[in-house]
Formats: sequence, C-alpha cells, structure tokens
Amino acid sequence: MPEGTLELIVAAAQSAPTSSNLQAWSVIAVEDPARKARLAGLAAINRHIEQAPLLLVWLADLSRLRAIAEANGREGEGLDYQESFLLAVIDAALAAQNAVVAIDALGLGSCYIGAMRNHPQEVARELGLPPETVAVFGLTVGYPDLLAATDIKPRLPQAVVLHRERYRSEPDPDDLAAYNQRLRSFQQEQAMPVVDWTELVSNRIGSKAALKGRNHLGEVLKALGFKLK
Repeated sequence: MPEGTLELIVAAAQSAPTSSNLQAWSVIAVEDPARKARLAGLAAINRHIEQAPLLLVWLADLSRLRAIAEANGREGEGLDYQESFLLAVIDAALAAQNAVVAIDALGLGSCYIGAMRNHPQEVARELGLPPETVAVFGLTVGYPDLLAATDIKPRLPQAVVLHRERYRSEPDPDDLAAYNQRLRSFQQEQAMPVVDWTELVSNRIGSKAALKGRNHLGEVLKALGFKLK
C-alpha cells in the first residue's frame, strides 16, 4: 500500500474515544506473508488474510498500564477486575471502527476477523504478546475488486433494535419474518447460500461446538495473565 497509509489508519484509530483516556489497546500490523499464512491457519483458514496486503490485529492491552503503574510504585490492582478487561476490549473496538472509516475514505476495503479468538494462546505466541494482552479480532486491509457487484447487507429493522424508554421483551415475529425475506433476496442477488437470519442465529449460538473453541476463552484469558476478578 502507499507509504504512510498504515500510519494514517492508526492516527484515525487513536482519535477514537477511550475510557478515562487509558488507551488500553494496541494494534499489530502484519505484512509478512509467512506470518499471515500462519495466522490464517489459526483463524478458521480465512484465505483473505493471506491475500490482503495488510492484517491488523487489534489487542486488548492491559500490559502497558500494568507496567506504568508498577513504574510509579503502584500495583495496578484495578487491572485485576473484569471491568478493566471489558474496558480494554471496548477501547480496541472503538479504535478499530475509526480505522475502518479511514480505510473506506482511502478507497480501500476491510473485513473483521473474529476467528482470531479461536486459538488465542497460539496467536499470542505468534505475535509475541506479553501477559495481560490478547488479540480481540483481526482486520484485513486491501483493495476491493471494483468489478465485483456488491451491495450493503441489510440489517434488522429499527423496530427490532430500537427500544424507547424501556426494553421490550421480544421482537415482533412479523418484523423478523420480513427481515428473513429481505436478507434472502440479498443472498440470492449476491449468489450467497440462501438461509433465514433466524436460522443462522440459531446455528451460531445453538451449541458449544458452534463457538469453535471460544467456549474456553475465560480460562484461556487467565492463562494469558488476566486476573478477571
């Protein structure tokens, strides 16, 4: 990619909101083909990780804060709690989405890789992560195929996701049925497998096996040094 592109993307990421200005995230830029191939194998064999010129791995990073606290004579006890881990994940997500906006503005394309959490310990070893640091997701960055006919994937109706004053107990079945039909039309236009959204959701959360190893994430995070009290 053009010189300075990576730095511009990261500058946009750093402009995102961050809780208490703790900036509890980091990002690793991976361009080496061999390393991308190894990471692709750990992330459900996502071939576009290998094909894209750049892979950004976004980290929830408490290690930097721990080191700063200890350098100032404090234990950093506040980092031992689930709140701090959640804060770091949110910070990373906000930063990454800012990066995506910049990527789009540059005429590039991107895709989030949640499968980076399938084998978090192996990913940590590959990237040389210190304790209390974990890859939250990856983000491939590259050039869209301008000849490919694409469109914006439909989202749920606002009536399903927007609640006023208090949470409604259940979505209207008619709204879900309408969305299923709309998504099916999109899938047909894009030559994708045609399946109802409600079925996709049921399959994705229907069993422990569907989590593809992420059901062990709690114990893995503790092995990576997070206290999670």
